[in-house]
Amino acid sequence: MQSAPPAERIEQLREEIRRHDYRYYVLNQPEVADVEYDRLFRELQALEQAHPELITPDSPTQRVGGQPVDAFGVVEHKVPMLSLANAFDEADLRAFDERVRKRLGVDEVEYVCELKFDGLAISLTYENGALAQAATRGDGLRGEDVTHNLRTIKNLPLRLQESRDLVVRGEVYFTWTAFEATNEARAAAGEPRFANPRNAAAGSLRQLDPRITAKRGLLIFVYGLDWAIPGVTAHKEALELLKRLGFPVNHETVVVRGIDAAIAHCLLWHERREELDYEIDGIVIKVNSYKQQKDLGAVSRSPRWAIAYKLPATEVTTTLEDIIVSVGRTGALTPVAVLTPCEIAGTIVKRATLHNEDEIRRKDIRIGDTVVVHKAGAVIPEVLSVIESKRTGNERLFVMPTECPECGSQVDRPPDEAVARCMNANCPAQLKEHVRHFASRRAMDIEGFGEQLVNQLVEAGHVRNVADVFCLGEETLTNLERVGTILARKVLANIEASKQQSLARLIYALGIRHVGEHVAEVLADHYGNMEALMSASEEDLVLVHEIGPEIARSVHFFFGQEKNRELVARLAEAGVRMKSDKAPRAGGVPLAGKTFVFTGKLERFKREDAEVLVKSLGGRAAGSVSAKTSYVVAGDDAGSKLEKARLLNVAVITEADFEEMVAPFRSGD
Repeated sequence: MQSAPPAERIEQLREEIRRHDYRYYVLNQPEVADVEYDRLFRELQALEQAHPELITPDSPTQRVGGQPVDAFGVVEHKVPMLSLANAFDEADLRAFDERVRKRLGVDEVEYVCELKFDGLAISLTYENGALAQAATRGDGLRGEDVTHNLRTIKNLPLRLQESRDLVVRGEVYFTWTAFEATNEARAAAGEPRFANPRNAAAGSLRQLDPRITAKRGLLIFVYGLDWAIPGVTAHKEALELLKRLGFPVNHETVVVRGIDAAIAHCLLWHERREELDYEIDGIVIKVNSYKQQKDLGAVSRSPRWAIAYKLPATEVTTTLEDIIVSVGRTGALTPVAVLTPCEIAGTIVKRATLHNEDEIRRKDIRIGDTVVVHKAGAVIPEVLSVIESKRTGNERLFVMPTECPECGSQVDRPPDEAVARCMNANCPAQLKEHVRHFASRRAMDIEGFGEQLVNQLVEAGHVRNVADVFCLGEETLTNLERVGTILARKVLANIEASKQQSLARLIYALGIRHVGEHVAEVLADHYGNMEALMSASEEDLVLVHEIGPEIARSVHFFFGQEKNRELVARLAEAGVRMKSDKAPRAGGVPLAGKTFVFTGKLERFKREDAEVLVKSLGGRAAGSVSAKTSYVVAGDDAGSKLEKARLLNVAVITEADFEEMVAPFRSGD
């Protein structure tokens, strides 16, 4: 191959790279390792640099972005990009279905249900199978020419698998992962953060320099054709054709019969939207038959054969009435926004995090402001931004207290940290949080030991530290408000059962700063018992795999405090297990330092068994993908975790690969 003429070799490389791009970004089924792909790409770059006359717009090398343009041209859409009518509840959907059935004169209609992506609508024109032009929706009749930026999107084919002339519609979007990375980069550069993924996508596509767009990690879903193609009689058939041509088509699209099934599908996504690594704001319901679509036609700027069901908003505007400060179990003081109650994603929100004092200053948030509150891609609502135009002049600046709002003790904020902390170890707020954390499901898992019970026990003086939990009696509990004999006995039985929790859970339950569940497991597995851990020096701790200097200092400091050693001694006297029940494995720790994430449907393992196996071999089984993930084990129908792995260049292996990796160490199972 190396001896082939440059033009021939260049074409060979382009075809091979296109095939690998399709398998990697669209099918999620790579055939070669990253190093081999990089070798092919570098060879193509070198040949094109040596022979610039052979460079073509659809070459894979052109995705990195060409030279900046002076301005965006105007593109007139041959077929108008219509907007969709909205439905906000079941009644709206049934009214839509009734109109459709009445016009068609039928009893039941077949619908296609698609996710409604919260991105930027795009029209893509292909000539002879090559991308010729890309335009934004604009006003529906004309948009902006953004071809130079669309070429940088890695999952968009620059050349189709068949030579065709066609115009397709799609949506450019940001994953939450790419959105957060972009905002972090902008903040580090002193630039304002994007408000949401939609704004980020729009801003990225309107860059005059495509090299900037190329760095943003944009992706696209294609969801339809501009005009009918011979032999394609329904929308679902068109989507199957687009898949065959190499386009990324969302796999959550379904075909249903009748409006009842369509409504059920819409309601399903009230919950499932949190599973996605990208934002959706609704479900689009379309009549599947092209003939029926034509018979229905359009009214004004909207087709009669489609409607957009809007999911509950994840971003709303409300008033920030006050800022209070909460004290966490580590003494951290966190400012919290008190809001005029508002509904976000189907729940009533009254409070939202403000993170820390620096964030309040950066966003210029003031008491009395009209604010945008956001609850998507995160469990805790967040104040996203301020609407300055709504200010009246009566707003007040927030000042972080210098004394703890719970106990009045001094607040300390180290120069290199963003968080202020109460320095009083006996602070009541910290004690309540300590006890709640100690009894929580992932720690000692004491069922029935909820917030109300903890508050009563601490306020009455029955619990002054977590060891007091094991000294409680039936009389003490029944004297509390709303605690009867039956409940008291259940709680005491659960307290007794918690004494047999694992050493790792106990270490985590102690609330040592920087020691989460995984670090607790690492320490428990390494030292085997509490006495050995308490005796470890800072130098010994830092030698443990995955234990860095910050964690080592924190653990050593914690057990260096006499009150904490006394606490552990009291727990031991109460009968709490202080040793690990794991025996050293003959095969050692072959997966030490490796983090695995399992996604999709597994055939050879139950997911729980695979995660236990990883941990038993010294590795870590995580629930989400990050840059520190070593391997993503992908089964069938893998979703957003696989997409995130691709974006972060994390190694993806099959279940068979994983089985082969661990096979030499499973003989003792």
